Amino acid sequence: MDRLGTQVSKELGRFGPPDSDMGAIVRAWPGVVGELVAKNAWPARLARDGTLNVNASSSTWAFELGRMAAEILERLRAELGEATPPALRFTPGPIPDAASAPAEERWPTRPAVAPEDAAQGAEIASSIEDDDLREIVARAAAASLAKTRQKPPPDRRF
Repeated sequence: MDRLGTQVSKELGRFGPPDSDMGAIVRAWPGVVGELVAKNAWPARLARDGTLNVNASSSTWAFELGRMAAEILERLRAELGEATPPALRFTPGPIPDAASAPAEERWPTRPAVAPEDAAQGAEIASSIEDDDLREIVARAAAASLAKTRQKPPPDRRF
């Protein structure tokens, strides 16, 4: 049986080199480009050479944003400093629907995590060697367990 840590590391590797800070880029993106652009273009992954691949909602958006790449990079540099990618590449691709929605709209009800859910989540993640990753996976597992115990919302179609 393959270890969970190996699977998670493999999945995270799709987003760029291990020393990259894709999370910082994603957090900074809406503030750097503005709400309209964030609804139509979203960071997808970092290439091996460090280029940030950004998915755009259409080829027109990709073309226009490509023309603005230098300005966007300058704004990213002001926000991220040395964590700024060296280049941007815009291509048509999937955009998360809730990219610019506040967290409250994306996750309107967060289940209360019971101590037994937290303990089981910690047990699930216990074999992961990286401390930070182990804690993230444990919290995610605990939240998932708590969500399964939560009552579904009433059916409002009737």
